[in-house]
Amino acid sequence: MGMIRYDSASTFTGYIADETHSLDWLFAVPGGEEPDPSLIPEAAVLVMGSTTYTWVLEHTGARNDPQSWLAEFGDKAVFVFTTRDLDAPEGADVRFVSGTVRDVLPALRAAAGDGDIWIVGGGDLAGQFYDADALDEIAVSIAPAALASGAALFPRRVGADRLTLIEARAVGAFARVRFRVAPRS
Repeated sequence: MGMIRYDSASTFTGYIADETHSLDWLFAVPGGEEPDPSLIPEAAVLVMGSTTYTWVLEHTGARNDPQSWLAEFGDKAVFVFTTRDLDAPEGADVRFVSGTVRDVLPALRAAAGDGDIWIVGGGDLAGQFYDADALDEIAVSIAPAALASGAALFPRRVGADRLTLIEARAVGAFARVRFRVAPRS
């Protein structure tokens, strides 16, 4: 069984998007538009919330050009947690799910096989995996930028007893940190 990872970019004030769900702040950081390839997690399955999904559709142009989705994600299964009716780009393996993380977890693990699952966004969805005791790692690329409000990186209280630092390094303009998440005792 693979790992479940939440990997995201954040401002140093802990926001992944501004109050209008924009990532313009990230693209203004050198390296923010095209992240270092070493930062892209190897994953068999991607998971995202509906806000992240609709942003990706717009940003990649996949609404009008399904090939752009395939160029970005290939044939990977992408699970989208949503309560809305959404469309998938033609030919994309996008699976819309609702309910709790605990309820959907067997389908995620089955689709991933021995591969990893990458929670692309958002922070609240990653928090739901944490709440279900189904989060193995949190990785953050911290940008030299600040936002005063917006979508929080991880809107949960987590004690130091649950996180172990496993990596800290500079990657271009970003500070990259990774933490192992200990299961509840």
